[in-house]
Amino acid sequence: MINNNLLIEILKDQVKPALGCTEPGAVAYAVARAKEILDSNVENLIIGVNSNILKNGLGVGIPGTNERGIIFAAALSLVIGKSEYGLEVLKDVKKESIKEALDIVNSKIITLELNKEAEGLYISVEAFSKNNTSKVIIKNSHTNIVFESKNDEVLLNKDNLNKEQSISSTSSNYEIKYEIQNFNIKKLIDFSINGNIEDLSFIQDGIDMNLCLAKIGISEDLGMGLGKYLYDNVMDVYTKAKAYTSGASEARMSGYPLPVMSSAGSGNHGLVAIIPLSIIGKEKNISEEKIIRSITLSHLVTIYVKSYIGSLSPVCGCGVAAGVGCAAGLTFMGGGNHVQIQGSINNMIAGITGMICDGAKLGCSYKLSISVDAAIDASNMALKNIFIPIDNGILGETTEQTIKNLAHVSNTGMNNTDNIILDVMLNKC
Repeated sequence: MINNNLLIEILKDQVKPALGCTEPGAVAYAVARAKEILDSNVENLIIGVNSNILKNGLGVGIPGTNERGIIFAAALSLVIGKSEYGLEVLKDVKKESIKEALDIVNSKIITLELNKEAEGLYISVEAFSKNNTSKVIIKNSHTNIVFESKNDEVLLNKDNLNKEQSISSTSSNYEIKYEIQNFNIKKLIDFSINGNIEDLSFIQDGIDMNLCLAKIGISEDLGMGLGKYLYDNVMDVYTKAKAYTSGASEARMSGYPLPVMSSAGSGNHGLVAIIPLSIIGKEKNISEEKIIRSITLSHLVTIYVKSYIGSLSPVCGCGVAAGVGCAAGLTFMGGGNHVQIQGSINNMIAGITGMICDGAKLGCSYKLSISVDAAIDASNMALKNIFIPIDNGILGETTEQTIKNLAHVSNTGMNNTDNIILDVMLNKC
């Protein structure tokens, strides 16, 4: 029997609003919390991050500003950041606060360091005032604070809790997203078919939120102009879906001050998981309920893949996680059966696995357009019973094994890829 309540809980935990890129947003969240614990004027700030966070935070726009990067996001958080806002920590930005943040950047009180030993998503923030110190550590997911201290007094240490203690406590150190590995793809499909539609009503919030930003991206002069270019060359519903998704990403990466509904910890993942399905579904007169159920499956498959490849990875999660979820959702929406839906997942992984993640930036909008293109093809192939043979490449005997093989390639085979990418980005050799 499917534990519907658990899947709903996972969805609500992993499908949340986010303002701007989630990596500098997560740093800003940690800074806001360290500032609140310190409860006095911050005179020095030391930020330590792993390579993934640094890679994704180097060149991305900060919402509501013309500035980029982690140090500015941290400075702005010192001015306006509120941890209660989560990944919308910087939403109160104004012209005055931007100037204050720039003054902080120029004062050189913020030090950003690469922690080469940290595995997975990692952020540490140490704040110093004249008489006090505070420290905050985030691990594994963007808002998962595992450690807090003030003046060396430990206020929170979730790292000392084992899995059973974490589950029984109010701690969020044990991340519920990993519970999705107790399901298989068939069960995720069955839930999407039979789950109580009233429990899925929040999915519509994500549709509305992400389409709102997409309309900005295809109509205003933002970033490179890719969204407008693609929209001006729309030929059918599929190219329209591609334009809307790319335009939303371009607006987001340029720092447009509107939130998006994320999926599995990423705003761009949320754009891929939601927008193509909503555009194609509406144009094809699919019922609102079927669109919501299709996007539910898209989110669930995205979360499932991310639970194996990690919150941040050397491969582009928009392609090999959200793109895979999108393909599954499109096949579901197109009337595909279990075999066809799982076949679309294999098709997608067979085709787009090699796309690397070289940081969050305007260019991600092009990667999203490629991801949507591939997802549409993977789905349409599957609906015509065209499947990449399972003896090809990293495909497995089952869809679940294919996803695990993908994770093995990313996590083990490419374990030094992020360092090389970051070295290229920093040195531009």
